[in-house]
Amino acid sequence: MIYLRLFYEFFKVGLFSIGGGLATIPFLSDMGGRTGWFSAGELANMIAVSEATPGPMGVNMATYVGFHTGGVPGAVVATLGLVCPAIIIIAIIAGFLKKFRESRSVEAVFYGIRPASTGLIAAALAEVCVIALMFHETGVETAPGEFVTRTELFYWPAIALAAAVFVGLRLPGLKKLHPVVFIAVSALVGIVFQL
Repeated sequence: MIYLRLFYEFFKVGLFSIGGGLATIPFLSDMGGRTGWFSAGELANMIAVSEATPGPMGVNMATYVGFHTGGVPGAVVATLGLVCPAIIIIAIIAGFLKKFRESRSVEAVFYGIRPASTGLIAAALAEVCVIALMFHETGVETAPGEFVTRTELFYWPAIALAAAVFVGLRLPGLKKLHPVVFIAVSALVGIVFQL
């Protein structure tokens, strides 16, 4: 039953997340809340790992959730669920492509999809920023051996790291470096300082 649910949930994500991997984030956030398969913090980790590993981000995240939920078969089923809508749609479009290549209606549909795709990516950016940069919980020792969890509105170390990367990407000497260098350095800083 879990495999059918995995396929169904990721089929919906693949069907409606037009715009690439980042557009899957709002759908995955909703899925995590409804199913309990992963938390917002785990979603942030999935995003970070998916961005740092080869392959499409949405596929990497589907594989991770499927593996976490149902082992290797779950990973396969979730990944198939995510990519099946694209395969079906491409097969349908390929059959009609020559006929509708110059159609104004088809052009208008794609023109209308652009703002929706942009909105999904902007929503994903906002959600990632909130997860990574805000509402950080820390344990504060109030007495020897007694800890209280405190939530801070902004997570200043992560904000400082993001600002440093942003500035580094604009410096003439560092601008030419491959983005993987910035990802690797940020990962190292996160490990060292436990961000």
